[in-house]
Amino acid sequence: MKKFRKVLDGLTTSSPGGSIGSPSGGSAAGTPTATPTPKEIEIQETLVSENFQLCKTVRHGFPYQPTALAFDPVQKILAIGSRTGGVRILGRPGVDCYCQHESGAAVLQLQFLINEGALVTACADDTLHLWNLRQRRPAVLHSLKFNRERITFCHLPFQSKWLYVGTERGNTHIVNIESFILSGYVIMWNKAIELSTKTHPGPVVHLSDSPKDEGKLLIGFESGTIVQWDLRLKKADFRIYYDEAIHSVSWHHEGKQFMCSHSDGSLSIWNLRNTTKPFQVTFPHGKIQKDGRKESCKPILKVEYKTSRNSEPFVIFSGGLSYDKAGRRPTLTIMHGKAITVLEMDYPIVEFMALCETPYNNEVQEPYAVVVLLEKDLIVVDLTQSNFPVFENPYPMDIHESPVTCTAYFADCPPDIIPILYSIGVKHKKTGYSQKEWPVGGGTWTLGSHTYPEIIITGHADGSIKFWDASAITLQMLYKLKTSKAFLKPKPSEGRAADLVEDDPFAIQMVSWCPQSRIFCVVGISAHIILYRFSKYEANTQIVSLEVRLRCEAEDVISPSENENNPCFTESGSHSPQPHHHQHAASPGSGTTEGNKDSNPCLKVKDRMVRVPPGYQAELVIQLLWADGEPPQQITSLDVNSAYGLLAFGNCNGLAVVDYLQKTILLCMSTLDLYGAADPYQRLTRSPRRNRQSTSGLTELSDNQQSIDTDRSKSPTSVHYSTSLHNDPRVLPEPVVSLRASHCSPVFYLLDNVKGPGRKLSLPTDLKTDLDHVNGHCTSPTSQSCSTGKPRVPMGPEGPRLTRRGPGRPPFRKAQSAACMEISLPVSHTEGYASRRAMLQQLHGVAMYSHDEHHATAPYCWSERAAATESRENSFSRSRSSSVSSIDRDTKEAVTTLQFGESYARKSDTLPTPCLWVGTSLGMVLLIPMSIPTDHEERMEEPVTIGPSGTVLMLKGSVLRISFLDCMGALIQSPYEVWRDLNAHEDPDRMRRRKLVHISPSSSQHTCGEGHLAVVCSEKQAKVFLMPSQSCLFVHNITESSFVLRADVVSVCNSVCLACFCANGHVMTLSLPSLRPLLDVNYLPLADMRIARTFCFTHGGQALYLSSPTEIQRITYSQEMCDNLQEMLGELFTPIETPEAQNRGFLKGFFGGNSHNFDREELFGEAAAGKGSRSLAQHIPGQAGMEGMKVAACGVVGDLARARIALDERGQRLGELEERTALMMTSAETFSKHAHEVMLKCKDKKWYQL
Repeated sequence: MKKFRKVLDGLTTSSPGGSIGSPSGGSAAGTPTATPTPKEIEIQETLVSENFQLCKTVRHGFPYQPTALAFDPVQKILAIGSRTGGVRILGRPGVDCYCQHESGAAVLQLQFLINEGALVTACADDTLHLWNLRQRRPAVLHSLKFNRERITFCHLPFQSKWLYVGTERGNTHIVNIESFILSGYVIMWNKAIELSTKTHPGPVVHLSDSPKDEGKLLIGFESGTIVQWDLRLKKADFRIYYDEAIHSVSWHHEGKQFMCSHSDGSLSIWNLRNTTKPFQVTFPHGKIQKDGRKESCKPILKVEYKTSRNSEPFVIFSGGLSYDKAGRRPTLTIMHGKAITVLEMDYPIVEFMALCETPYNNEVQEPYAVVVLLEKDLIVVDLTQSNFPVFENPYPMDIHESPVTCTAYFADCPPDIIPILYSIGVKHKKTGYSQKEWPVGGGTWTLGSHTYPEIIITGHADGSIKFWDASAITLQMLYKLKTSKAFLKPKPSEGRAADLVEDDPFAIQMVSWCPQSRIFCVVGISAHIILYRFSKYEANTQIVSLEVRLRCEAEDVISPSENENNPCFTESGSHSPQPHHHQHAASPGSGTTEGNKDSNPCLKVKDRMVRVPPGYQAELVIQLLWADGEPPQQITSLDVNSAYGLLAFGNCNGLAVVDYLQKTILLCMSTLDLYGAADPYQRLTRSPRRNRQSTSGLTELSDNQQSIDTDRSKSPTSVHYSTSLHNDPRVLPEPVVSLRASHCSPVFYLLDNVKGPGRKLSLPTDLKTDLDHVNGHCTSPTSQSCSTGKPRVPMGPEGPRLTRRGPGRPPFRKAQSAACMEISLPVSHTEGYASRRAMLQQLHGVAMYSHDEHHATAPYCWSERAAATESRENSFSRSRSSSVSSIDRDTKEAVTTLQFGESYARKSDTLPTPCLWVGTSLGMVLLIPMSIPTDHEERMEEPVTIGPSGTVLMLKGSVLRISFLDCMGALIQSPYEVWRDLNAHEDPDRMRRRKLVHISPSSSQHTCGEGHLAVVCSEKQAKVFLMPSQSCLFVHNITESSFVLRADVVSVCNSVCLACFCANGHVMTLSLPSLRPLLDVNYLPLADMRIARTFCFTHGGQALYLSSPTEIQRITYSQEMCDNLQEMLGELFTPIETPEAQNRGFLKGFFGGNSHNFDREELFGEAAAGKGSRSLAQHIPGQAGMEGMKVAACGVVGDLARARIALDERGQRLGELEERTALMMTSAETFSKHAHEVMLKCKDKKWYQL
């Protein structure tokens, strides 16, 4: 029983308006901080370390960089090898297994042991592996490492246990599949060719046994030499020497001829009766030129020669196009009789394979489909129809259709959301697919008992959003949304838009989705936000556009201002009550020529009525504006609340809050302005960027916050926050009330007047250094002494100025999608990451535009001076000191996280009110209370009042996550609005009414005013605060040598915990609220930014990340799910009777030769051929067990898991043994019966009568 003490409200001595809730006491991790109080809050924590275990569950998507393909025609399962050593095995939908070679070597070739439940892989490190597929998690049984020769080709005959292995030296070795031991039988290259041949034939590129006689092995060498080797007589039957290099060979099923593909784009057919010259040579795509010569063609990399019983044979090959047709896409050619069909592919062809009805190579093949493995896609062509349509792929192979830039994972969604999304998305599916069933239908899969609705959302570089059904560890496309349809297409003639045409201006950076209200928000790379509502009906709508200027002033030369006392909204008519008009928070002077030139967003919203289909329909677009020829900083944080009707977002310049119901801007402030007098570092305040203004005289540079406040008070139009305004924000001062007629935000007007006249200008940021201080000590040799505490003297107007980028320079780079980032980040356990700012910049999506040196001082901005400050960046630390001298007093502070919720903004509050929690990159948490009308009609007409409370909480490191718990330890869900379809054809009055669900912190308590717990996690530590007293109950330093990338409060096993993913690859969970460490596993070293940008946690102990540009890896850290994983996975192997071979007939078998008399054991066994050379190949026994065990926790839990798996395997074997025993008993009973009948028949006969 964990007991947490509650500090009574009102016992604190600091004032509610300007208090700083600094953590008190307890420097050790997990040490509670408490003060004596008569009340005690009792929370029983149920989570223990035994509830957690980390393992991979399933991998979705297309295998990255595929290299090999194999198919089992009996089991009907498909295997794909990759360059990174991965193997994906696919069957019917739901049967999807991923295996990984420990060496990470590329997979060169795959060979199924047909209908045996095993797979042989040949890797680039010259190692053969035998995988056992009879278990849900395949494991390596044997490995054979070749030491002196490189593996180039492998061939395993059907129903044979001897594997032929060709090498780079031209030799052919034979391996016993059962024991994985090399046979002493070797076909040396110098014996295979004639002694008179003076050149080496090259590597072995083909091996196959003759369909006519299994004792004859056809060996193809790269140089063009083909040898048929008699395995019994150990000599060559014939040798073929061809001028062109060979790429592949394919037999006719009768074994009388075979076809070769060559490097000159030709196909040659050879008849075994006459091997001196080819029977036929064709150039399928080579035309005869005017001079009579054949035009040169590209190599035909592979050919397959398949016969059909009722039609002409199929000749299928890849490549062979003429060189003169530049720019043609890769092709697959199907020759069926005289008809030639050329199928153009979107990507280069890696491998293809014809699927046939029979596994026997000496029977009519009857091909029915061809599997084509492309570099970035997998397609299956139906050969039974004349137009060769493709099958609809049931696997999620198009995740990477556009590069993935962000991900979101939602578990335990409302049960009706998946059917609705699917019903709308299915209307937009492509047509023209084959009507036949997907041919890869092997394995078995059943829906497990531990399933619940799960949805994965992926954002892409082209601005598209995809919703995926991720229930029961499967993945199925539900719905696709194109955000680019809300904007006009950039035209090259529009100046700045010309730079955007070739880039990705619509790339998605982050998403926010409320499944209950179905409100959906996306943030794009062009500093834009789109808010969507869901509707089941199509509608005619006009998208409302709001434009926000969120920019900090940082001028190196101070110029006078002419209109210092102008109000914030100077453009007449810039705000209109009509929602379809543009609206933006302007600054003084925006009506000038320069202001009109720069006050433009990056994209243009459609300004006309548009017809939108059912699904998510755009309602509001918010865009940040350009200023002084520079693009706006990218948005770093977003939160939307459907119950409040508010949307908040921030970047490294400040914070903005928008009322999306009234389509107005409520708040637009710089981060420093949010503090007011409560700034713990006493930095100079800066409002959102204004154009250069003139005053009556040059203002004096000063760091004295008190003088700034004094100057503010001298303004005749300034309005101060009063106690009454804090207590009831809806009580507005007179100047604010007068603004209602102009439909302007009263709070923005209030803040602008407070910040307006007499404000002191801050020091120029281009003369500042970055955060060079760690724990109060100066670490940069170029920075000034910390003890002086004096700012640098700015250079005068005659000094060198930093040139800004003009409008002619391209403002965008290519969208840095999570799929295309391959940045190597070495891990250091003592100093963290090198170039850490660059990593954080890409992680948070800040400053992805090509900024100049003017913004070099922002913590998240990267400049061209990086090379000069590399040593300083290597020692950069995000840890913050409370000392004023240890902070660069003019550093930009980014808003890194936002959270709406019912909370207490001040210590004196007795009831929870709507609040916005703001976390910043300097480890500060600000509380902003709001007053929202409760009545529906008032909510649509009356303004929402909002203003900073002065409450500040402090942590070390950038704030990542804020969540709320009630005093019973349960997770408090944010209030939401129940979904309603605004386009439904029903009573409009009834549909207009909003149904809200408020989950107050005191709703679960017996008495009101009990408060709640706030869990705040930064990149260095986690803290639990008790509200409203703001006392820190617990603090835990998560990491010292690294930093947290992702953190979330999730529910696991009917309780809650804090899950963290660190940059050093550790996955950790902490109990709540005591912050006890429960799990710490070194899971995945951060090798590139893709993982950091896409890693996300969700409820139920699950997480995911983009393991490659084309694949999503799902993991679990719940012991309960690990235990149930075997039940949820599909079975790869199912017992199937091997089809019987066709009866060849007496005459055909007599004259054609009988291949069944060939005994390979007699030739290749140890008794006849001896043992293979030990120095040539080394046998390595495999590790039986699942891949997930590598990261399983040691101890009793891991032992139990292993014992359970072993028990399952033992039970399977016992089941097979029981079946065999039953068959033996039946056979014995039959034999006994027949013997008894014979005995009765012969009992009375004499011996001579028998």
